[in-house]
Amino acid sequence: MQSSLLSLPQQHAPEVMQYAPEPPPAASYPSSTVELGDLKRILVRRRFLILATAALLTLGALLYGLFTPALYSSVAEIIVDPQDLQVVTNDVNPSRVPPDGGITMVESQVAVVQSSGVLLRAIAATDLTKDPEFNGQGGLLSHLLGGVLGSGSAETDRTGKTLDALRRRLAVKRADKVLVLDVIVTAKSADKAAKLANAIAQAYLTDQAAARAKMATDASDSITARLDEQRKRVQQAENAVEAYKSAHNMVMAAGNLVSDQELTEINTQLAAAQSRTVALKAQVDQLRRPGGAPDATSEAMRSAVISSLRAQEATLVDQVSQLGTELGPRHPSMMAAQQQLRDTRALIARELGRIGAAAETDYERALANQQALEAKVAGLKSKSLDTDQASVKLRELQRDLEALRSVYATYLQRAQETREQVNVDSTNARIISNAMPALKKSWPPLGLLVFGAFFGGLGLGTGLALIAEYSSPTVLSSAQMQSAIDAPVVGVLPAKSARRRWWPFGSAATPAGQKMDAVAGLALRRLFSSSQRPPNWPLVPSILVTSAPEDAAQRGRVARLLANAAAARGSRVLFIDTNAGKGQKEPQPGLLDVLRGEYAFEALSQYAPGSNVAVLGKGRPKAAFSEAQGVYFTQHMLAQASRNFELVVVDGGALADNLNASPLVAMVDEIVLVATLNATPMRDVTAASQAISVMGRLPTGALLVDEAA
Repeated sequence: MQSSLLSLPQQHAPEVMQYAPEPPPAASYPSSTVELGDLKRILVRRRFLILATAALLTLGALLYGLFTPALYSSVAEIIVDPQDLQVVTNDVNPSRVPPDGGITMVESQVAVVQSSGVLLRAIAATDLTKDPEFNGQGGLLSHLLGGVLGSGSAETDRTGKTLDALRRRLAVKRADKVLVLDVIVTAKSADKAAKLANAIAQAYLTDQAAARAKMATDASDSITARLDEQRKRVQQAENAVEAYKSAHNMVMAAGNLVSDQELTEINTQLAAAQSRTVALKAQVDQLRRPGGAPDATSEAMRSAVISSLRAQEATLVDQVSQLGTELGPRHPSMMAAQQQLRDTRALIARELGRIGAAAETDYERALANQQALEAKVAGLKSKSLDTDQASVKLRELQRDLEALRSVYATYLQRAQETREQVNVDSTNARIISNAMPALKKSWPPLGLLVFGAFFGGLGLGTGLALIAEYSSPTVLSSAQMQSAIDAPVVGVLPAKSARRRWWPFGSAATPAGQKMDAVAGLALRRLFSSSQRPPNWPLVPSILVTSAPEDAAQRGRVARLLANAAAARGSRVLFIDTNAGKGQKEPQPGLLDVLRGEYAFEALSQYAPGSNVAVLGKGRPKAAFSEAQGVYFTQHMLAQASRNFELVVVDGGALADNLNASPLVAMVDEIVLVATLNATPMRDVTAASQAISVMGRLPTGALLVDEAA
């Protein structure tokens, strides 16, 4: 229990020496943020939280896997070729392969397979609305909700629930760079899953065929509806052409005007007549030419009579020549032969004359015919000039008529083609693999769930551990401690126990006693190597050990370790324990009695048996003392202790709760703050450092206790 302080009059206060140990120069220490190496301490300290989280999640996953009804998945495969079957050249669905190879088109078929139209076909084909697994009528909760929230037709409501349930159990996937759709259905029965997958695949093919047939029907109906209009337009155009020809007296034959045809024919006849006239004139001119040879004409050469007479003439000439040699010119036979020769030549001459007269006659007839044709052509040309202007409008009307006939013929042919396409399935999608009943359940995957839950629990537990550490940070490292108190950490002591440490990846620790003695000795050397004591200072070297209230056990152990380490080197040590005597009904005189001046220091200090360490207890807190009085007697005690001791180690307790130790804080050389790694909250370290600061000093060092070492 803390005593109240008494104020002594200033004139009666004992004189106090003016020196007070100065803190070491300020040093720059690392930031107090958590380092990667400190995570190990956090995870080890909070390992039970991490393992408990992992165990809970693993147990939940195990229970879920054991009590959840098994589900089975079956897959039906459909290949969709972007290049459809081309039944006719001018198809309603043109067969073209997109630039991306049809991937986009096939990808869109994934949504088509999952569409309501396809699924409703499959539901109707399998009578799925009567299946409690899909129609929403399988549980008590469904019946209750249906009775409270149900609305509309029961059949419609059941179909909608079945459709939603089937859509949740359906997955349609397409692997990369392939044109195959995987239709995956999950159900509580393997046979049912396979049946539904096949039904959906078949419903997709039926839906595609029906959609294409509907497209062809709609196109045919639309074109047929336009045929009557096109027929009327053709009739109107034909009537316009005929009316125009009748109005202008334009008779057509074979698509052309009769006058034009007649003019063309007369021109042809005229050209032929002119050619014949020229030929006959040349023949007549040859016959009329003086000295000409009538028998040399082509007509004479082709005449059979001339040829026969020429043959007779040749025979008679030969006969006359022979008779003239044998009988002489006066012989009657000779004279008869000569007379026959003259008669034959006269016949030839008369025949040639007839040929010439015939040529003259033909020439005159041909010339007359030519002149008649020329006159007729002149008349027709005059008439044709009169109808040219009317023909321009007629040709325009005829072009319109031909265009309308062409459109009408196209419509008629297209209507026939589309009408035939209604009954032809031009799609090129087919089922390449029917779904088979699954041999193993697809859900729940017990091993995977347990594995994932365990490692997920480890991750979640780690996150919770880090959150807990962030919300209430503890001392994690020497650098963090140095940054918090602005003083060096002179050592890290291992835990007291010498047994093997618990560590997931560790091994046996070194004996704790040897390590603790070594660290304590090294800490003493570091503390006094940087001491700022003036030369020939009369007070004994002293160390005050303090900590947060939660680290009382570690603080007492560290104080004793420091005393024992100094004693082990042959030094005589005074150990002052400000916590000794708590709970005793009649405390023995000790430090508080010395600070009040009631007892001499030499009378109260006692050596431990077989040791170089003398122990001084807390004493009796029956009366309070002023701070000035306590500082004086503290100085006097340390001066007297210098005669018999080389070091004073004070267990100062938690200074925030032990104001009686403030005189000691003012006079000791070193103030060491003790904290436990990964256990002492940083707020307690800050509170202890602030308490030392309020008493006019700053911590000169820190000693950490590592429970994991």
